[in-house]
Amino acid sequence: MINEEIRAREVRLVGPNGEQIGIKPFREALQMAVDANLDLVNVAPQAKPPVCRIMDYGKFRYEQQKKEKEARKNQKVVDVKEVWFRANIEEHDFQTKLRNVVKFLKDGDKVKCSVRFRGREITHAAIGQRVLERVKTEVQELSVVERQPKLEGRSMIMILGPKTGQ
Repeated sequence: MINEEIRAREVRLVGPNGEQIGIKPFREALQMAVDANLDLVNVAPQAKPPVCRIMDYGKFRYEQQKKEKEARKNQKVVDVKEVWFRANIEEHDFQTKLRNVVKFLKDGDKVKCSVRFRGREITHAAIGQRVLERVKTEVQELSVVERQPKLEGRSMIMILGPKTGQ
């Protein structure tokens, strides 16, 4: 809240340079802000009495937006990439898909490894389990298992996350 939006009889006032002015009646604090050609900003409304600061509110908002933008720029959005395997996958196909898993993990993305069972393959879920266990052992130095292999419907799913501190 700024200027006339503040609803308090008296406020603890902080000057434009951060110095403590003391407890003042609201009207007097507002007049001091107007005289300095600045705004009276309520920085701690829950305090008794509320703490208000004399500052340029437009400049303050601009600085806050700049800080938020910088913080968003430094964030890394983690995607979940999915790699499908088959229960009876051939060696070359397995290596190709494994290269994709390694690439995704090195890029810092999570990887959802899935084995899709078709037809009567579902009766041999242990074969799909072995495929996922092999993937896990092949990339154990790059990843951490976030979710162990688990059968969900006609798919067995395992989630790998990149190891931190690389």
